[in-house]
Amino acid sequence: MATTTTAPQQRGRGGRERILAAAAQLFAAQGINATGMEQVADQAPVSKRTLYAHFRTKNDLVLAHLESLASSGATLEGVLTREDIPPRERILRLFDQPAVDTAPVRGCPFIDAAAEFPDPKSAVHSYAREQKLRMVQLVTALVTELGCREPAALAEQLVTLADGAASRAMVLDDADYGRYARAAAEILLERALPGAG
Repeated sequence: MATTTTAPQQRGRGGRERILAAAAQLFAAQGINATGMEQVADQAPVSKRTLYAHFRTKNDLVLAHLESLASSGATLEGVLTREDIPPRERILRLFDQPAVDTAPVRGCPFIDAAAEFPDPKSAVHSYAREQKLRMVQLVTALVTELGCREPAALAEQLVTLADGAASRAMVLDDADYGRYARAAAEILLERALPGAG
């Protein structure tokens, strides 16, 4: 008896990766709190049993999603560790929105997550805070390498500009909005470099 080979929905191995990919897509499109676990299972596609075997709670899924984003290099902070780019250019690239396949502009996922989990003691908010603190540490190291005066204060100014630009880009749905903050960052860097008046 001949069997027909139709392409079934992808199930089986790789369930965790499919769940994370589905969550990333849904969280970006409609927000974390507006996305239900059943939606994630349907989008993955996996059974609810498989979903909960990988992620006992939605908070576990959200944390894994944020960890995946942080390790992917596809966030604002991702450019800061790229050793193939000179330090000054790495800082200035903070003001470029990461390339994404879909609109609308989403801004910083860590700020978005912290806003949706406003309790500073929540695990999601705490993780978002850690990533924002890591960002300022990376920028501090780069401006120190450049020989800038007052590197800690300068780094705080630069990351505040970058986070503000990302938030406004999301609100205004303007992926190029960072150009304004980039111009301000260039002035800050020039004034902090050795020999600046």
